[in-house]
Amino acid sequence: MTDTTTVPNDLNAFWMPFTANRQFKKQPRMFVGAKDMHYATADGREVLDGTAGLWCCNAGHCRPKITEAIQKQAAELDYAPAFQMGHPKAFQLATRLTDISPKGMDHVFFTNSGSESVDTALKIALAYQRVKGEGSRTRLIGRERGYHGVNFGGISVGGIMPNRKMFGTLLGGVDHLPHTHLPDQNSFTRGMPEHGANLADELERIVAVHDASTIAAVIVEPVAGSTGVLIPPKGYLQRLRDICTKHGILLIFDEVITGFGRLGSPFAAQHFDVMPDIITTAKGLTNGVIPMGAVFVRDEIHDAFMTGPEHLIEFFHGYTYSGNPIASAAGLATLETYEEEGLLDRASDVGQYWEDALHSLKDAKHVIDIRNIGLIGAIELEPIAGEPTKRAFSCFLDAYERGLLIRTTGDTIALSPPLIISKDQIDQLVDTLRTVLNEAD
Repeated sequence: MTDTTTVPNDLNAFWMPFTANRQFKKQPRMFVGAKDMHYATADGREVLDGTAGLWCCNAGHCRPKITEAIQKQAAELDYAPAFQMGHPKAFQLATRLTDISPKGMDHVFFTNSGSESVDTALKIALAYQRVKGEGSRTRLIGRERGYHGVNFGGISVGGIMPNRKMFGTLLGGVDHLPHTHLPDQNSFTRGMPEHGANLADELERIVAVHDASTIAAVIVEPVAGSTGVLIPPKGYLQRLRDICTKHGILLIFDEVITGFGRLGSPFAAQHFDVMPDIITTAKGLTNGVIPMGAVFVRDEIHDAFMTGPEHLIEFFHGYTYSGNPIASAAGLATLETYEEEGLLDRASDVGQYWEDALHSLKDAKHVIDIRNIGLIGAIELEPIAGEPTKRAFSCFLDAYERGLLIRTTGDTIALSPPLIISKDQIDQLVDTLRTVLNEAD
């Protein structure tokens, strides 16, 4: 019997992630359906999705090709072990992914989430340094205000304080670059800011402190999403690449958010024309429908492991659900949807309209900065004295009541709509936000 309940009779059992649980359970916000750009609520309203779910539903919701692929695969092959066995669709998906990946990244390791992709990438980096005879390289470098998921490796290299403070000493041997947010110099920049490329040179200082022979990898988000949409200054990523190359340090791009068309290219590495050694992905890989992630590595990293007797396992790492058949089918159908509808480069086509619309909010109440790139945007608000985050969260609640889903991080409104958004829907999103902001306390 199918459970068609739209309003559960008890909210107590579910401890919700990254949620103000007590506030939510007093006034629940329940989605019960979705189609294309909209969610349907339990009380019968439509809500325009301004966040692609959680940065993941890049093609919109309940797309027929993806739905049909999942249904068919579940009836054909529900599960196959990934250890010492395989199934065709995982290999097909890996090949399709490498067709759109940066040149020279022809190998994919499947995971189940962005958090797992990050920890997998860190382990690959450490193991690679060891197999090539540089086992002293064990140090990992992250960045302040970086978000790399919630596993211990990810929060260790991450730099968002609330995600770290309760969990002890985390991984040892981790250092952090400074973040690139320079509001005094770059406020209301359209696209990449002019100032801050020199902040990459802090990596040279870290090398001087620890010596390059101890550093395995640097991990950064090309665009830092969850900390409030921090866009790299012009030249910053290339300088990081150059310093890493100079000292034999691997450069990891965390593209869990920027991957699969968010900036107008399949990956941010292509958009910025800066090639890392490893790329982590998830979210848009399956349009958020089924959990799945993928780690792309340069060929020389993969090949370094393919030595020794052929019957031995080369890399002792993996997951029960790596390359899961249903997730693989969803991934293939997602890539087909992206290709058929030109979604991987659509952010380039509509990006200027998006930029102009967002920056029209410059004079709205409480706005102290606006940032944008591709189909990502951020509206930073002046905090309420003594009550940080409250103003943005109040805007989130008001926007929901007015039929718009936004995301807030600190006192910043973060926006990342599905790539299928129309210009009329951009206007609706911005007009709703203008009302919300001008009526906010």
